[in-house]
Amino acid sequence: MKSSSRSAVDPFIVMDVMEAARAAEAAGRHIVHMEVGQPGTPAPAAARAALAREMERGALGYTVALGLPALRARIARLYRDWYGIDLDPARVVVTSGASGAFILAFTALFDAGQRVGLGLPGYPSYRQILSALSLQAVGFETRAEARYQPQPQDLPGDLAGLILASPGNPAGTMLDKAELDALIGAAQAQGTAVISDEIYHGIDYDRRAVSALEVTDDVIVVNSFSKYFSMTGWRVGWMVVPDHMVRTVERLAQNLFICPPHASQVAALAAMDAVPECEANLKVYAENRRLMLDRLPGAGLPRIAPPDGAFYVYADVSEITQDSRALARRILDEAGVALTPGLDFDPGRGHTTLRLSYAAATADIALGLDRLREFFAKL
Repeated sequence: MKSSSRSAVDPFIVMDVMEAARAAEAAGRHIVHMEVGQPGTPAPAAARAALAREMERGALGYTVALGLPALRARIARLYRDWYGIDLDPARVVVTSGASGAFILAFTALFDAGQRVGLGLPGYPSYRQILSALSLQAVGFETRAEARYQPQPQDLPGDLAGLILASPGNPAGTMLDKAELDALIGAAQAQGTAVISDEIYHGIDYDRRAVSALEVTDDVIVVNSFSKYFSMTGWRVGWMVVPDHMVRTVERLAQNLFICPPHASQVAALAAMDAVPECEANLKVYAENRRLMLDRLPGAGLPRIAPPDGAFYVYADVSEITQDSRALARRILDEAGVALTPGLDFDPGRGHTTLRLSYAAATADIALGLDRLREFFAKL
């Protein structure tokens, strides 16, 4: 049986690193995990308790394709609370994680063969999902001096779509409202649809993240319960779409997914009121960020763009290596720290970069920094 050409996507390298780290732990080694973008905390206690209660009441069957009405209404309220936006719940679509939202957005917006732009470095699955849908991912390089965020003059021509991410993965840097306005304006002036990835909103430090919905309603926004709400494995997210696209997305969701997981939606609804627990997690990330910024230069990784949000640091290691994958493997084998090579995020320049996640417990981050300092001192 022959595989389709669409299926020939690249591996998600961070998952390979996770497997290598798991194998090392199975062999009895202690590994500090700085490779994966996953909170070290469980779903909020209220979310777990709500699901336990619901499971006792009866079967958790299908929901409507767009998601539980109560959850859609609660998500709409979040936009009022966080951004001052009066959002119609009818425009909210609950999805099977942010990944499900990207599949729905790309399928609703683009025809096979069309070009969709994304800044590099960037989240690798954008490129692979686009490729699997017979779309052309057009990566364009962003610059360290622009803090790895795109600028209007960077945009290629003839794009059907543009993906923005603020805070971004892997650098954790953000666009302010003027920058976001300029980018969306430049894209829309050439007829380019904009998809704004906002899954790290809520995890910001010196200033809050700006939603694309503060600039225009003519945009698709994607978010998730994975990061701020610590619900990665529950696979529940959402998207906000323009009024005229709701029925289009609903038809696709009915056929591609039937509905998001009912159990995860129940938990997500309760998680949205667990603000004290989520804010306590944010304080941990903030302390971890402080440790990273204070100690990475002394640990041998001085060339970084300080992150505004999320829980990543993107480090330039071009003065150390031209093979970040081999370096990451050495660090795992010799120092017991799992890091992600930049090749995941930038196929052209990622051989000289590493991404470090600081989503783990503070004691683990401190230990990982100690181990990195010792490794680079020997190197």
